[in-house]
Amino acid sequence: MKKGILLLALTIAFVSCKSKAQTVANSTNQKELFNGTNLDGWTIYGTEKWYVEDGLLVCESGPDKGYGYFGTNEHYKDFELTLDFKQEANGNSGVFIRSTVDGTKVSGWQVEVAPPGHNTGGVYESYGRGWLIKPAPEKDKALKMGEWNTMKIRVEGSTVTSWLNGTEMMTITDAKIGEGEGGIALQIHDGGGIKVRWKNIKLTEL
Repeated sequence: MKKGILLLALTIAFVSCKSKAQTVANSTNQKELFNGTNLDGWTIYGTEKWYVEDGLLVCESGPDKGYGYFGTNEHYKDFELTLDFKQEANGNSGVFIRSTVDGTKVSGWQVEVAPPGHNTGGVYESYGRGWLIKPAPEKDKALKMGEWNTMKIRVEGSTVTSWLNGTEMMTITDAKIGEGEGGIALQIHDGGGIKVRWKNIKLTEL
């Protein structure tokens, strides 16, 4: 009996140590993609406005009212990305994964950020197949328009999962996404009148 109890205690201790080690490893691998001071590490595509204000990244429609992108200079394949966003005006934006930008033409996949009723958390393939998956309509209540929201995106192999404020919005497995190569890019939609604030943009490579 004593040997059994000892073995159980050792097993629990091992699992606990392994869990703590994994947590430390994940923390070590985490990158702050936005430093809260300047736009280092990113490139602006298009004429729309991207700037830092009070430690926040702000995107805002410019006079041309066109598409605009703000992309990382580094490429990321498998990762978990978390970020906070606050929509002002109509807030139509998005987070691109494994994407490249030429001028203002983007190749890749967008995890949608949009006003209520417009599929925030779904996946859209620009200049390709269009909507690949939309969240169930009842999940739209997870979006807090005009307030801070936390989005998490996990990309591993051919599978993408998104969460909004702790609610899983969708999971998709797609061979074409699995073949994708590129960086992270934030979008500002065309049409004008858009403003979105961002903070806590953090990425952990898997």
